[in-house]
Amino acid sequence: MTKYLISFPSGAMDVSDEELPSVAAAAHAVVREAKAAGVWVFGGGIDESVEPLLVDADGNATPGTYPQTARIEGGYSVLELPSAEAAVEWAAKIARACRCAQEVRAFQYDPES
Repeated sequence: MTKYLISFPSGAMDVSDEELPSVAAAAHAVVREAKAAGVWVFGGGIDESVEPLLVDADGNATPGTYPQTARIEGGYSVLELPSAEAAVEWAAKIARACRCAQEVRAFQYDPES
């Protein structure tokens, strides 16, 4: 089985304050469904109020990040699935719940993880 990252940037989810409770309820229902199906690994949204840190091999931490990843934000789910087709099916469920398209990426296999 392969782990898949299903994600979207914050700006893609364009819902009104009035719609947010129903969108959150729909998203939580998909999470519960994925957990019940045994495919949920983890997920959540990036806390954009917390500044990222870049930590070097000596443990020194400096505010900021790599320039090419400065815009990591939004919502992420990791599911362990039997196929890319299954990942697309789950991404569609998340897209319907969150009302925005989802990006799907496969993690490389690592026997240690």
